[in-house]
Amino acid sequence: MKNERIFLLFTASGNLGKAAVDYFMRNSFDYYYFFTRENIEINSGKKNFEIIKVQDLTNDANVKSAFSSVKINKKASYFLFNTIGGYYGGKSIADTDYHDWLHLQNINVNISFLIAKHFARLTAEVNGGSICFTSALSSLKPEILKAAYNISKNSLNFLVKTLALEGKEIGLSVNAVAPFIIDTPSNREWVKDISDMINPEAICNVVNSLFENYRVISGNIIELPGTLKEK
Repeated sequence: MKNERIFLLFTASGNLGKAAVDYFMRNSFDYYYFFTRENIEINSGKKNFEIIKVQDLTNDANVKSAFSSVKINKKASYFLFNTIGGYYGGKSIADTDYHDWLHLQNINVNISFLIAKHFARLTAEVNGGSICFTSALSSLKPEILKAAYNISKNSLNFLVKTLALEGKEIGLSVNAVAPFIIDTPSNREWVKDISDMINPEAICNVVNSLFENYRVISGNIIELPGTLKEK
């Protein structure tokens, strides 16, 4: 009897999250948990999923409550994709409002920390698994006018690498994808070179590859600079 594979997605209502729902529902997981603040519709003939409404995920009690909805199968492996993130830019450090700074730390780091904390506890009880976060290519080098965003994502990278070291003891692999510009309707309004973008399904394909090889891949920030130009 094969070990079951359980998929978890935070959150299922954003552009990347919606694409992840469609993509991973077409893959061979035995059960799905979709966490979301908004109502979503899943157009699939499958019935092996739950939609779990969650509120403020910067609150530890709310994240703990969300994970309490996940059934523990000690012989199963669990896989979590966290698509939560926020962007803020265009201002120097001197002009950045402290409220905006804290907001990005909450969205890009603190929520990820809480999800990592409770998923690590879950993984320690089961047959291992993997978690993948959504970082950003710009987190890997300093840039002007993006300090709050890049620093928050860089902190996320450090969380990934630290948890990957701890994860060895419990069979947990930890990685992040770091796209440059995700192909969304709003980004298409301003992007100059379409090859700088990567579509959400391609990102999901990379994440799935990390999950397929989670026993040997951990601690990586996978750079996704965009789509190669056709000759």
